[in-house]
Amino acid sequence: MSTSTKFTIHEDWTVVILGFLIIGISLFIFLPEVPFFKWTNGTDLINNVFEIKNLQTIGLQFIYFLLIGIIGTFLVGKSVRNFILAFPIIYFLTLIALILAGNAKIKALNLEAVIFSLIIGLIIGNLFKLPEWFRSALSTELFVKIGLVLLGSTVIFSDILKAGSLGLIQALVVVLSVWYFAFWLCRKLKIDDELTLMISSAVSICGVSAAIATSGAIKGDSKKLSYVISIVLVTAIPMMIFMPMIAKYFNFPEEVTGAWLGGSIDTSGAVVASGTLVGETALKISTIVKFSQNVLLGIVAFAISIYWTYTHNKSGEALESKPSLYVIWERFPKFVIGFIGASIVFSFFITPETRETVKESLKNIQGLWFALAFTSIGLETNFKDLLQNNSKKPLITFLIAQLFNIIITLIIAFLLFSK
Repeated sequence: MSTSTKFTIHEDWTVVILGFLIIGISLFIFLPEVPFFKWTNGTDLINNVFEIKNLQTIGLQFIYFLLIGIIGTFLVGKSVRNFILAFPIIYFLTLIALILAGNAKIKALNLEAVIFSLIIGLIIGNLFKLPEWFRSALSTELFVKIGLVLLGSTVIFSDILKAGSLGLIQALVVVLSVWYFAFWLCRKLKIDDELTLMISSAVSICGVSAAIATSGAIKGDSKKLSYVISIVLVTAIPMMIFMPMIAKYFNFPEEVTGAWLGGSIDTSGAVVASGTLVGETALKISTIVKFSQNVLLGIVAFAISIYWTYTHNKSGEALESKPSLYVIWERFPKFVIGFIGASIVFSFFITPETRETVKESLKNIQGLWFALAFTSIGLETNFKDLLQNNSKKPLITFLIAQLFNIIITLIIAFLLFSK
């Protein structure tokens, strides 16, 4: 009896194809409009967010994402029919998250859409028993990695040079010192390897994006990823509020404050918000320092994937001997190549004017892929997995590592930026 072989492409190569397909469409064919989600009250919500033209933009965006998702689902060999049935539900739930995050009061707290996506997904996933066909249609990894490839389009080499040597030096010193401290602390507290790497990257580089990239590099558990992301987003809020207050109380120079905020607060949005509270100079330097850290994301993801290949096999057990170059290549997360490729294209082959034209649209597309991913993570995660007793250790570790991050970054900021 003969069996037909189904055509499939490895998921990591699929996301590289889809990422560059989206970039190509944006540059040469069709630039999707960015829907409007900002609102302050009920009237504003009805007149702006639910306005006919904006609803048409949202509808067009839905079709766009559905088509890209169908192509991806087909290429990785999953059921296209199940995806077509499940995606409208995932998109609708994500839309609710985007609307909630668009509220002025929520924005003032700097709560990002992904945290609402995760919460909504968790509520639905825990209140209702989802059918198996629906769960199998959740394409969490696909959504996350497409977003990561598109994230590469924001890492522009000319901007890195403009950031200046001081910002780059601080970023390098902070990332290395904080990463290794967090890694050492996790080892001491006997936290598992996946959480160790996610926590170390999240606390030292750029929070959410770093945790996602690290999880992708090691093919990590999405439940552990959602836990780390939740800690990052919740921790960023008090840091964003109290660090500028501390800086003003002790009369830190604005340049030092900016470098301190940019080097220690984990989310870019919270960095901008806190820098704005201090002043224009602090805002500029905090943004430069944070961006310099973000640049290291691709390098760290590459290094982590090599480390993981050398120390773990596919079942997560330690390897007794070093793998060959072929094995390293086979297990290497190809989305990192997409991330670096997008960065090279936008750094050297795209004019600044074109970059400026497509920047907002691509950033919106990237953010929506991440939001869709976290809705999916919530839907497939049980509360018990997030709230189990042994989850206290990673939380304690993250908070201690973050405190170390705050202290060491302040010292380095004074050394480099104090006149």
